[in-house]
Amino acid sequence: MTQRGLTQSPANLGGKTIIEQVLRNAEAGQFELGYTVLVPCMFNLYLHPGDYERLRGIFPHIRDDARRALQDRIAQLNQPSAKGLVFRSRKFETKEYKIAGSDFVFEFFSDDDGSVPPGDVEIHSELAETPRPGFHGVRTTLIDREPSVGTGRVAQSGGASPSAPEAAPIGRGEIERVYAEIRYEDDSGPQIYFVTQNEVRIGRGGDGRIVDLALYSDDEISREHLQLRRDPVRNRFLIVDRSMNGTVVDGRKLVRDIEEALPRKATIALAETIQMQFEQRS
Repeated sequence: MTQRGLTQSPANLGGKTIIEQVLRNAEAGQFELGYTVLVPCMFNLYLHPGDYERLRGIFPHIRDDARRALQDRIAQLNQPSAKGLVFRSRKFETKEYKIAGSDFVFEFFSDDDGSVPPGDVEIHSELAETPRPGFHGVRTTLIDREPSVGTGRVAQSGGASPSAPEAAPIGRGEIERVYAEIRYEDDSGPQIYFVTQNEVRIGRGGDGRIVDLALYSDDEISREHLQLRRDPVRNRFLIVDRSMNGTVVDGRKLVRDIEEALPRKATIALAETIQMQFEQRS
């Protein structure tokens, strides 16, 4: 999910603008449930190296003010008279706004790959400290452009928060190594998953079952529904069904636990519930 902002860059990116963009990202990333509306609590902010160096000394203050701004906005939304504010429920029902994590976390990164122009801020958010099945955040920019920063970065020295999850350093070449893409829509909306590893486990996850692509759906989708495996020698992907309710590739149902070659472009149907468009890139 991508949200666009202004069409022009401000002369100098300031703390107030960054906080306003955090609020806008949180509005775009709300996740509505039956009785609650979840608001993102994890924010990774990517700045042009010049803006990063200019502002790095006040990152703690920006974090504090952004946290207060989000807390105040959620408190306002949970008042009975809170109508017409951002994050409002699309169905105008009385629901509690809250976060899935224990607190808000803000991490600042210097974009040394040239993806973020001066005066812009690109924000990647998640709804929880560890992304959960179906809980997908959003990416937003201040300037009218598509978010383009790769994932898996680590904070620069002096910018990390002690409570932030650790990540292994990833170089630019590794970030751009996308073997395939999967487009689909689950209960959380349209999604795109970029395949950057040799094995991808797909399903609802949970109950001790770890998956790489977590789907938000009913129990027609198995916790581990299928698995994709990349064969680098033959430059192809293989697929195996692991589910109770079946997987169909281009109209043909797979035999459970039997691995088969996957076409470079294929439609994958999971239990007649979710349809995926797979396309190999290289």
